[in-house]
Amino acid sequence: MHDDAALRKRAERVIPGGMYGHMSVYRKMPAGYPQYFHRADGCRLWDVDGNEYIDFMCAFGPMIAGYGNARIAAAAEAQRDLLDIANGPPPVLVDLAERFVRQVSHADWAIFAKNGNDATTVCNMVARARSEKRNILVAAGAYHGAQPWANRMSRGTPEQDHALFPTYTYNDAGSLTAAAAAVSGDLAGIVVSAFRHDAGYHQELPDPAFARTARAICDAEGAALILDDVRAGLRLSLDASWSLLGVQPDLSAWGKAIANGEPLSAILGSEPYRDAAAAIFVTGSFWYQGAPLAAAVETLDLLSEVDAPALLERLGVLFRDGLAEQAIRYGHAIRQSGPPQMPTVMFEDDPNADKGKAFCVHALHHGVYLHPWHNMFLSTAHTEADIEQALAATAKAFQALG
Repeated sequence: MHDDAALRKRAERVIPGGMYGHMSVYRKMPAGYPQYFHRADGCRLWDVDGNEYIDFMCAFGPMIAGYGNARIAAAAEAQRDLLDIANGPPPVLVDLAERFVRQVSHADWAIFAKNGNDATTVCNMVARARSEKRNILVAAGAYHGAQPWANRMSRGTPEQDHALFPTYTYNDAGSLTAAAAAVSGDLAGIVVSAFRHDAGYHQELPDPAFARTARAICDAEGAALILDDVRAGLRLSLDASWSLLGVQPDLSAWGKAIANGEPLSAILGSEPYRDAAAAIFVTGSFWYQGAPLAAAVETLDLLSEVDAPALLERLGVLFRDGLAEQAIRYGHAIRQSGPPQMPTVMFEDDPNADKGKAFCVHALHHGVYLHPWHNMFLSTAHTEADIEQALAATAKAFQALG
């Protein structure tokens, strides 16, 4: 068995900052959070020091059917045994494209990549290729990936990289209308998230009137409505998430959950964008890997069989209701926002998340892995018994806050 503290010391010598990206506990996470893990099964994680947790992060989203799902793993391994990487893709590439086109109502074609940012970037390219226009509107503070065009919060991304990505305020139809008017005639697309899930803030479900405004602007301008469904896809709906609002995008970006942890993302598009998608050049050394494609076919089948969005919603409401009752019982003011399938729990009057961090550390000590400022995720591997066990731990965490 490894030792977390020893691994961190080794990493500090060979990895800048000790760890990089969103999985770094060095960045904003409280002391006591494990950095390294030994194994996982279902909805449970074991860190390298041997501690077991009921996990409510699901690897920041990919594990929608649980860690090590035997059925999905078997599909991936069967394809890997035949052919994974070669001079061309295996037939399962076409199988998965057909599967998505059947399932997602706006989709007439599909392209596959690896990361969510691959998918959002390709959507932008397709939108610009069809319209021959330049500007793409994005919501202020929204996260669409770490590549420079989408990343305003990091050093190393000059402002010029964002010049053709004017911003609007999510859920503010007036702000969106004004941003579109400012670049009218040169608007290639509008990128929208399934809901407002900016890390560190209370979440907002989409206002149907805002969604309709986005659709109307795109129709008037000949621009693409681009739905970033990377984070929320398959948890809110088995269709594109905005189908719940009766608003269809032209292009959608998918990732995280679509292959239950195998590296895969997808770009789905409607018929008018087919020729533009064929005209651009995008590729990657591992974009045609067979095993993740096979895993995705099995994942989509499994999620459809259990009606995953409804199952996750029921479990999420159970968790949310339990936390609300406990907060009242122990005298703490919390605000739960976003969809119950992707719970966000933050304390009121806690601008630096100090109380939230303390609460999550107490929960960690009682075997539950939560996040103090990022939306969390449920999986079909969670059960009512897991939720009840987790709530027993959170009750102790609320009580420990005093």
